[in-house]
Amino acid sequence: MASEPLVVGVDFGTLSGRAVVVRVRDGAELGTAVHDYGHGVLDRALPDGRPLPPDWALQVPRDYVDVLRTAVPAAIADAGVDPADVIGIGTDFTACTMVPTTGDGTPLNELPEFAGEPHAYVKLWKHHAAQGQADRINQLAEQRGETWLPRYGGLISSEWEFAKGLQLLEEAPEVYAAMAHWVEAADWIVWQLCGTYARNACTAGYKGIHQDGYPSTDFLKALNPDFAGFVAEKLDHPLGRLGDRAGLLTAAAAAWTGLPEGIAVAVGNVDAHVTAPAARAVEPGQMVAIMGTSTCHVMNADVLREVPGMCGVVEGGIVPGLWGYESGQSGVGDIFAWFVDHNVPPHYHEQARERGISVHELLTELAGRQRIGEHGLVALDWHSGNRSVLVDHELSGLVLGQTLATRAEDTYRALLEATAYGTRVIVDSYTDAGIPVTELVIAGGLVKNRLLMQIYADVLDLPLSVIGSEQGPALGSAMHAAVAAGAYADIRAAAGAMGSVRRGVYRPVPEHVAAYERLFVEYQELHDHFGRGANEVMHRLKALRRAAKGED
Repeated sequence: MASEPLVVGVDFGTLSGRAVVVRVRDGAELGTAVHDYGHGVLDRALPDGRPLPPDWALQVPRDYVDVLRTAVPAAIADAGVDPADVIGIGTDFTACTMVPTTGDGTPLNELPEFAGEPHAYVKLWKHHAAQGQADRINQLAEQRGETWLPRYGGLISSEWEFAKGLQLLEEAPEVYAAMAHWVEAADWIVWQLCGTYARNACTAGYKGIHQDGYPSTDFLKALNPDFAGFVAEKLDHPLGRLGDRAGLLTAAAAAWTGLPEGIAVAVGNVDAHVTAPAARAVEPGQMVAIMGTSTCHVMNADVLREVPGMCGVVEGGIVPGLWGYESGQSGVGDIFAWFVDHNVPPHYHEQARERGISVHELLTELAGRQRIGEHGLVALDWHSGNRSVLVDHELSGLVLGQTLATRAEDTYRALLEATAYGTRVIVDSYTDAGIPVTELVIAGGLVKNRLLMQIYADVLDLPLSVIGSEQGPALGSAMHAAVAAGAYADIRAAAGAMGSVRRGVYRPVPEHVAAYERLFVEYQELHDHFGRGANEVMHRLKALRRAAKGED
């Protein structure tokens, strides 16, 4: 059989990296491999045992390089192809995940003097310890009437570049001084592949407050005089458009990956944004929900609108020629995992083991037997805070209606439903702003839970389509690699040839829609009561927690 051009996509997630080998002609996925990060998420202690405060989430950057060394060669072997046929590699990353580096890209945690300094490590996207800095950025921007603030729904998240950078300055000034570049991990991994630091326009726009330029020096100085040079000295860098070629694979990276030296390396991208073309969701009205530990919602529109609480809107942020919108939920799969790990009695685990299924599968089966509302519960999905539309990571989870008769499957179903209600709030915010959502396309690992998918269709009263690939982000990255290598003119063309989606797999059931509408009213009342200032108990409890631990 004659050889055909191939590309490799690598998806760097929260806990692991996944590589996929894709045929350029039709997007066929020929081989895949996964590598778990050696250090996982550092949320309790550094590798040397030094404890971390609450709301911290760090990673070790060399774990990312290990993905290139391990998963890429394994994917090539799984595909059974000749590496010489690979013409490009593309990557995507969680965002906003930040790496403080020296001038040559060395992460500061690799310097002996900073090996025990938490601020020298990667700040993962779900590092929420910069909420105080985010609050100050928001307050000052509102006071000054900064024109960029409405492009982010009126609020900047603690997860983003400026809040995390300001925290670094104020809590570890010596680390800040040693830092030459404040780099998105999406760009750092591309730097390792091609030897060139190319800042991608996607994270700059959505996470770096780049809207026709960055916030002014005067604004930064008003936050903290020592922060005045943050953009010019630590952040600013020429921007690469999505699908552009950042450079060519170096000899060192070729040795790691087993790929040919000199092939195209695509500009970095974000896991959610690369998934939209992979699901052929490149037209207005098609919202993609990438559902995993968290959920990111991305959508294209042909109009610019101010959507309250959105994460951002960027021209060409997903595909050229359209405005790309982003919103999200900070906790979804994480919430389900937390509940199973810490709240399910032993006999459920024993029953699952006896049947050879997971506890998640058992609880889903039991919950699926219930009528809507039978459990008598309603929950708030804020166990990791609220990303959209409240943009407040001081908020926390809640389950209301529990009695002595409440069982694990009741609470589990209530949590599934809560995440659907959270997505409904987001969808409604777009519709109310004049950007109707006509289709929800689901990608990510949670698509396998059929009960969860039907709940979403019923709660949102929308048809749910499902991406045709189990490796949506990795496939999307491979498609961008094909564009960077010149195989397609742009990502729209690549989406038409290489993308895959199954339309209308889940349809809303009218009687279910009516039942969930009544429950959603209760969710919305709780959402506004605890999230919009009527009752600040969640904030007070967070403050008491910090005080008890001696962190204030």
